[in-house]
Amino acid sequence: MDKMPKWADVLLIPLISVVLALFASGLVVYFVIGENPFRAMAIMVNGAFGSAYGWGYTLFYTTNFIFTGLGVAVAFHARLFNIGGEGQAYVAGIGAAIACLLIPWPHWTLALLAVTILTSLFGAAWAAIPAYLQAKRGSHIVITTIMFNFIAASLMIYVLNNVFTIPGSAETASVRFPEATHLPNAGAFAGFLGFRSSTPLNVSFFIALMAAVGVWLLIWRTRLGYEIRAFGHSETAAVYAGISPVKITMIAMLISGALCGMMAINAVQGESEQLRLDFVAGAGFVGIAVALMGRSHPVGVCFAALLFGMLYQGGAELAFEMPAVSREMILVIQALVILFTGALDNMVRMPMEKLFLSLRRAAPATAAAPNPKPTRADQSTAGDG
Repeated sequence: MDKMPKWADVLLIPLISVVLALFASGLVVYFVIGENPFRAMAIMVNGAFGSAYGWGYTLFYTTNFIFTGLGVAVAFHARLFNIGGEGQAYVAGIGAAIACLLIPWPHWTLALLAVTILTSLFGAAWAAIPAYLQAKRGSHIVITTIMFNFIAASLMIYVLNNVFTIPGSAETASVRFPEATHLPNAGAFAGFLGFRSSTPLNVSFFIALMAAVGVWLLIWRTRLGYEIRAFGHSETAAVYAGISPVKITMIAMLISGALCGMMAINAVQGESEQLRLDFVAGAGFVGIAVALMGRSHPVGVCFAALLFGMLYQGGAELAFEMPAVSREMILVIQALVILFTGALDNMVRMPMEKLFLSLRRAAPATAAAPNPKPTRADQSTAGDG
């Protein structure tokens, strides 16, 4: 029997963790900087959700985190720790540039389809090597994926300096993609809500939501998803049931890498419309926190991604409105959220498990109280009647 209800595990514990993280952040803002933490929080929330401009950037970041969070979540279900989302997204960006620069597309829909396929393939291919080393050679997936992040970063520098260069410029970026490959942003399809043409939010947001639905169907409605979850719960039992560890390790990591790679749709084709050196901007690592906080469930991942999107956009506004709050302090606030929702998860979970366990034990006693056992006096009285 579970120690606590599912809703408490998925909603209550992450909510308490976030509240504790924000409380700790408020203490840092008050004692270290000397600013009012309530005013700082109001600025962050208003900067993220108080205008169409804020929503545009918040949902843009959210889109990146949904892709990487889903990728990490799929690997988590197979008990694989994919820390290579950064590198997989980097390499997938090269695939996006190939699709947009080397093929003359007549319409953005065809370009979007090609970029989606290529970013998925490039991300999956970059994840396949660590997956093979884990499945066949016993190399730890954490070590190999971290190493491949550095290799991907070096590969990106080489490509931008030697392949996709801007003639006559020293900028480490590719030329702008053709107009036919540009994705419609929120100003084009939701201008009536106040979005402008400069907003980074684009149609890839809906692709991220469709990817979340696809992951839910895969994990909980297919035989492959059952095998992935079974392998993640117990490798020994899965092998006894005829599930191949090599197969599950490879497939789970391929899907994980493909989802992380699809982040390039939003950041490369959608927002920058060219390949840039720093387009990932830590989204691969944030995806780990998003998956942990979202309990590896697509719905939880989407809400956790929205929270971190708010922290990114609201943090930028806070640094602008409060000069005393530096960009480094914003990183501290984000790190505290990651710390409380990830590393310190048991600090909240264990007391909550004890609480629900005590409530469950008290419930039968309370239910039995209205029906006490008859005494001997009652039995003798009943016999006299």
